[in-house]
Amino acid sequence: MTGVTHQKWWGWGVEGIAFNYRDKPKMAPFVMDRIGIDLSAPGTPPPSFDDIDVPASKLPEDLAAELRSALGEDHVVTSDLDRVIHTYGKGLVDLVRVRAGYLPRVPDVVVYPGTEEEVRAVVDAVVASDAVLIPFGGGSNISGSLTPPPEETRPIVSLDLGRLNRVLEVDEDAGLARVQAGALGPDLEEQLTARGWTMGHQPDSFKHSTLGGWIATRSSGMQSDKYGDIADITRGMRVVLPGKVVVLRPLPSTSSGPSVREMILGSEGRLGVITEAWVHVHRLPENREIIAYLFPNWGSAVQAMHAISVSDAHPSVTRVSDGNETAFSLSTQKASKGAKKAVQDGLFGFLEKRGWDLDKACLSYVGYEGGSARVRADKATVGKIVREHGGVKLGKGPGALYDQKKFDTPYIRDFLLDIGALADVSETAMPWSRLMEVYHRTLRAAREAFDSLGVRGYIMCHLSHSYHSGACLYFTFALVSGSSDMEEQLRQYWVVKRAIQQSFVDQGGTISHHHGVGTDHAPWLEQDISPAGVDVQVALLQGVDPGRNLNPGTLLPASREW
Repeated sequence: MTGVTHQKWWGWGVEGIAFNYRDKPKMAPFVMDRIGIDLSAPGTPPPSFDDIDVPASKLPEDLAAELRSALGEDHVVTSDLDRVIHTYGKGLVDLVRVRAGYLPRVPDVVVYPGTEEEVRAVVDAVVASDAVLIPFGGGSNISGSLTPPPEETRPIVSLDLGRLNRVLEVDEDAGLARVQAGALGPDLEEQLTARGWTMGHQPDSFKHSTLGGWIATRSSGMQSDKYGDIADITRGMRVVLPGKVVVLRPLPSTSSGPSVREMILGSEGRLGVITEAWVHVHRLPENREIIAYLFPNWGSAVQAMHAISVSDAHPSVTRVSDGNETAFSLSTQKASKGAKKAVQDGLFGFLEKRGWDLDKACLSYVGYEGGSARVRADKATVGKIVREHGGVKLGKGPGALYDQKKFDTPYIRDFLLDIGALADVSETAMPWSRLMEVYHRTLRAAREAFDSLGVRGYIMCHLSHSYHSGACLYFTFALVSGSSDMEEQLRQYWVVKRAIQQSFVDQGGTISHHHGVGTDHAPWLEQDISPAGVDVQVALLQGVDPGRNLNPGTLLPASREW
């Protein structure tokens, strides 16, 4: 009816796509060795939707009539499936709860506006009825930004922007495109590519996230070293508030007082509904390739990434995994055969003879884009830095494979959840001078948390984005709960998650580099931006939304809600 495709109600991505370990011969032995799980043992698949008890909609008839009048009958939906899909994002907490049928508060209706005028009608109707509005893009959020507060008694409207999915125009002289906020990554790039352009923004969630969601959470992409984070890419916006629209023109720079653009970036729906944005776009590059490298250890790898960041090279991607993540990545490869296997075995044998401890080896991917001369110069500069730090070039083959599979990793988390392992991520950013301290202290904090619970766990990390002053560290962790009880699983999870998040702020990192605050990271906000900084945010939100009608409960610590 609505023409909008959603992800699975119980997991990542679309039906019919799932992770399969059986064609990866090294993975089962690896997982058994590291966390003691037998991948061949029968798991617990997600329940049937028919077995889920969904609370009835509490949508008042007068509000329902206003919404139907504004949008049409087909675009005002109260089915149980639609409402459950719009209850949670795709964080670990979300998935554990939805699989357990834990639905204390579900949106009462899902609306699908097709124009900004219809968005305005919805916002005005919701506020006039003293209801709650939660904007929804692709549903990929993993920090708790989409879930209605359990104690909310007012009607809840989920506003799905999926029909607002077009590239409206391209200003070729300025290198800007005007894009509707509900455009998913693949649809956006397909439309731009047809005109010879690219936005270049590719977060892990690219296939299932939207431009509006990227802006609302201050997203970063895998190619942000070249194209910038979404805060750099986004120049102008239109944002619907009750009775009015904020219009920010796509100017290259302004001195117009405190930046309203910056206020909306990362606001998670609390400062209105983003309907469209002007974003930087670039001509499709003449050449594009990813080259894989291998470093003998984490220290040399990080030093190399820092050296690249201050060099004359301008790569699009600078990513390196620590020893744990490299080992896991290698375990998920399909079996090598023939010449490929001989080359890989020969290289690893050669490195061992040179004194490498392959358990500490760190896999890196560096991306190159542009004209032939530019790419040659960048590859020469990076190659020299890699050699100076003891690394070796693996070549285009592994890089191309990474490029093909880079969006598939979240499916592994669903598979692990089926077999009793809780896996999640936490990312941070800090100055180069603090990076190694944050890394080592966070690993130690996670391992101490595993030990305190008496469970087996695993933590790994990669450096994902480099900046002038610092970098992003992206940690992935998993623990074997040993319990099928939702509350116990989440209690164990939070022991580990809290240890990791507290380590970030204790060692000088931020609580989130690109996943946003939501509810999951809000407890550490005052430690991140100071209590006075939170005072400023509270004053801003109270001034814009005094009735707490716009996605209340997210962004601020619970103690600072009003």
